[in-house]
Amino acid sequence: MPTSAAAASSLSLLFLHPHSRHSSAHRRPVRGGPHLRLPARASRARCASSDAPATATKHRRPAEENIREEAARLRGPVQGFSAWYEPFPPAPGGDPNERYSLDEVVYRSSSGGLLDVRHDMEALARYPGSYWRDLFDSRVGRTAWPYGSGVWSKKEFVLPEIDSDHIVSLFEGNSNLFWAERLGREHLGGMNDLWVKHCGISHTGSFKDLGMTVLVSQVNRLRRAPLSRPIAGVGCASTGDTSAALSAYCAAAGIPAIVFLPADRISLQQLIQPIANGATVLSLDTDFDGCMRLIREVTAELPIYLANSLNSLRLEGQKTAAIEILQQFNWQVPDWVIVPGGNLGNIYAFYKGFEMCRVLGLVDRVPRLVCAQAANANPLYRYYKSGWTEFQPQVAETTFASAIQIGDPVSVDRAVVALKATDGIVEEATEEELMDAMALADRTGMFACPHTGVALAALFKLRDQRIIGPNDRTVVVSTAHGLKFTQSKIDYHDKKIQGMLCQYANPPINVKADFASVMDVLQKNLNVTVGEHDMLQRSIISCSARSGGSLVIGQSG
Repeated sequence: MPTSAAAASSLSLLFLHPHSRHSSAHRRPVRGGPHLRLPARASRARCASSDAPATATKHRRPAEENIREEAARLRGPVQGFSAWYEPFPPAPGGDPNERYSLDEVVYRSSSGGLLDVRHDMEALARYPGSYWRDLFDSRVGRTAWPYGSGVWSKKEFVLPEIDSDHIVSLFEGNSNLFWAERLGREHLGGMNDLWVKHCGISHTGSFKDLGMTVLVSQVNRLRRAPLSRPIAGVGCASTGDTSAALSAYCAAAGIPAIVFLPADRISLQQLIQPIANGATVLSLDTDFDGCMRLIREVTAELPIYLANSLNSLRLEGQKTAAIEILQQFNWQVPDWVIVPGGNLGNIYAFYKGFEMCRVLGLVDRVPRLVCAQAANANPLYRYYKSGWTEFQPQVAETTFASAIQIGDPVSVDRAVVALKATDGIVEEATEEELMDAMALADRTGMFACPHTGVALAALFKLRDQRIIGPNDRTVVVSTAHGLKFTQSKIDYHDKKIQGMLCQYANPPINVKADFASVMDVLQKNLNVTVGEHDMLQRSIISCSARSGGSLVIGQSG
C-alpha cells in the first residue's frame, strides 16, 4: 500500500487537477483525466494477478467439490493489490492522509462529506493494460468461481482483498449490448452505430445487481470470522430496484434485509421482489428522500449496514458495466454514453470505470457522458443549466421513471466530477417525451423501461441539436427490465394517460370472429394490394380454421 496520498497515484488525484484531452487514431478525442505517472517497469511486468484461476486442466473437478471449494483449492498467491475509503472530494484544509479501511463501517468523512473507494493504482500499474485486457477477456462466460460474474471477472479493480469464499454472487453482469439498428436508421437520422447496454437483463431485472453483489459480499466478509462484526442486517431506502437487488443478495447470503419504500409509488413487480425474498418491508407515507432520511437515522442507532448509494462500495460494482462496454467493443471507446440519472451514483460509476481503464492503459481515452433526467425530477439539469453556480434540491414530482424520482440526490458532487471530466451534458425529458421514446424503441424490437425512455429522449434531442452526429458510436444505458413497468405501458397503449397524446399507442383491435371482418382489418392495416389478395386469403382461411375462436389482432408497428 502507498505510504502517502501523494504516492498513491490513485484516482483521487484525478479530481484535483485540470483534465487534458487525449487523442485516438480511430475516434474523436474527448476530455479525460490527467496522466498517471507509472513506474518504468510497468510496461514490462507480466505475472499472475490476485486470485487468478490456475491453468485449466483436462480433468473435471471432483464430484463432491463445488466451485467455491475448487476456487479455494486453486487460489494463487496474493499480489498485494488493495483499496480503501478516502473523502470525496478532499475537504479544503482537511487531513490529506484521511483514509479508512473497507472493513470499517463508515459512510461519511470526518467533515461529513462522501467517501469514495480508492485503489492502489501504483500496484495495479505494474501490469500493462494489455495484461488486464487479456485477463478480463479470459474470464468471460466461465463458471470458475467467482469469475463467471461480469463484476467479479474484474475482481482486482473492484474489491481486490476480499476472499473469494466471502463473495455473494448470482453471476450478474455480462449483459447484452443491443445493436439498435432500426431505431438508429429510421428514427435518428441514419445512426448506424447506436447501441443499448441492457443492464436490466440481470437477476433481479436492474443494474442495481452490479453494485449489490459488492456491498453484500463485503458485509458477508465483515460478519464472518475473523472480523465477526455484529451486523444484524442490511437496510436501504428504495424506489424499487435497490430493494429488489438487496433482498435477493441478502437472501442468497442468509443475511436479514430491511427495506424502506415510499407507499404506493413503486410498481407491483418491484414491490413483490423484496417480499418474495423474505425482506422486512416497511411501506412509508413519504417519498424516496423521506425514506432516505429515515434509513440514515435508523442505521445510526441500530447495527444495520446502510446499502444506499451513499455507500460507495456499490459504485465499485456498477463501474464494471463501463468496462464491459469496452470489452464488447474489443476495447474501442464509444463516443457517447447516455445514462439515466436519479440519485446520480451511476453516472459517476461509469466515469470511474472508463477513467480507471484509461489511467491503467487499457484504453487511451474516455467517452463523453450524458446524464438524462426526467423533467419532473431534474435538480442536476437545473444545476447544469445554471453553469454549475448553485445546486438547489427540489421536491420531485411524480414521473413514470419512478426509480429516478429523486429531488435531493446523494451523489450530486460525484456526478458533477464525472460530467466536467468528460465534457459531459445533462439533458431532460418530459413525461410525454420519455413515454413516446420508450414506445418507439419498443416498436423496433426493444422492451424498454421508462428510465431508458428518458435516456432515449435525451438522445433524440441531442441528435436534433446536432450535438451527437449520425456516425458517432453511441451507447444508451438501459437500467431496468421493461417487465417491471408493464402498467405504464398498458396505460400508454390504452391511451389512458391524461394530457398525453400517446402517438405510438398500439391497442388491440376487437374483431368479430368471421372471415370478412378479419379480412377488412388486415387489408386496412397491412395495406394489402389486389395482387396479394389471393395469397393472404389462403393464409387467413388456414389460420382461422386452426384458431376456432375470436381473433384479436394488433396493429402493425
